[in-house]
This record gives sequence, C-alpha cells and structure tokens, in this order.
Amino acid sequence: MRTLSIGDIHGCSTALRTLLEAVQPGAEDIVVTLGDYVDRGPDTRGVIATLIDLEQRTRLVPLTGNHEILLFDAIAGLITPTTWEQIGGRQTLRSYGSDSLKPGLIPEPHMDFLVRCRRLHETATHIYVHANLNAVLPLEEQTDDWLYWRRFTDTYPHVSGKTMICGHTAQHNGRPARKPHALCIDTRVYHPEGWLTCIDVGSGTFTQANERGELRRLDLNDLA
Repeated sequence: MRTLSIGDIHGCSTALRTLLEAVQPGAEDIVVTLGDYVDRGPDTRGVIATLIDLEQRTRLVPLTGNHEILLFDAIAGLITPTTWEQIGGRQTLRSYGSDSLKPGLIPEPHMDFLVRCRRLHETATHIYVHANLNAVLPLEEQTDDWLYWRRFTDTYPHVSGKTMICGHTAQHNGRPARKPHALCIDTRVYHPEGWLTCIDVGSGTFTQANERGELRRLDLNDLA
C-alpha cells in the first residue's frame, strides 16, 4: 500500500491523466489530493470527472482548496461572479460550455464531489492540508484562514511533530519546496512551464506531469 499525494490541479486534465497513468494507483493505495481542482486551467470539468472515476478504483482522500471556496462563494452570491472569473473562474465556465455562472451549470455529481471534500487529512506521521497549519493549534482548532489561505513562507513546525504536506503556494521553478518539517507540492501546473506533482510519501519520490503530456521524476535529495 502506498500513500500518494497530488498538488493543485487547477483544471489541467491532461497533466492529471498523464500523472495517474504513470503512478498507477491501486485499490489499496491512498491518494490525497490537496485541493484547487477548479479554475485557471482549461478543463475543470475533465479534472472532476477524472477524480470521480478515480474514487471507484482507489482510496481517494480529496481536500478542499481556496479556489473551491471561491466557487462556492460566487454561487452563493458572497462574491461577484466577475471577481471569481478574474482569478480563474472564466476558464471553469468555459469548460462547462458557458460564459456566465448560471444555476445548475455545474452537474450535480460534480458539485457533490466538491462539497464532500475534506478540510485536512492526518496519518501517524503526516498532516495534509491545502495551504498551511497554525503551528501551535491542534487540528480541531485550525481556522479556515490557515488551512486555505496562508502561504508556505509562514510555515513552522507543528506541535504534533508531524510533517505537513501542502499545496497553495505556487513554486515558480516547477520543483517542490522543502523545509525540515514541511513540503509544498504546488508546482504551478497551469503555467506553460509548470508541472503537476505527485509524491510517493513512503519512498520520497516525485512524479511530475505537464499539460504537454510529458513526465519527469525527482526525489527528496534533489530538493536542496
């Protein structure tokens, strides 16, 4: 059994399918996806459909990202549709064949998937979150501000002593960022030079794919 974690996908379905074909998650593997399935990339619809299919084949643990929250806020009228569209929502609309956010535009199975995503995931050795953790608070007291919005530069060792794996803070060089107590695997897949990153937590190896269908591999020793 492996534990695999995948960083921010942002509507990049080609990179996601290429990555999954390379790592081949099995029925006993745990796959933790760190949120931000929607916006910026060209195919949010295809990403969510792929993840729903993946749930039938492996033990998927999907987390919520801040871009899912922005989508929910736009649907609820808490932010204007224009605000959401300007930060990546326009590409999400286009993937569903529309230029405006209309009731029922996103199919119910897709919304159900997004709604049931989790705030975080904890194991004996690791804590998986979208953005960050407040280092001094137990997990049940973590706020949405920390879990969904804080940057990796604000990361400090958590009181649990466990290693944090997160996304959210895009690494412009396309390589995961490593600290002694934490790892960020958002490698800006939606950018022309970006990659989608998956870490095999047990082995410390990374598989990366991009929207051109290319693959490359790294390990923790490559991250100075």
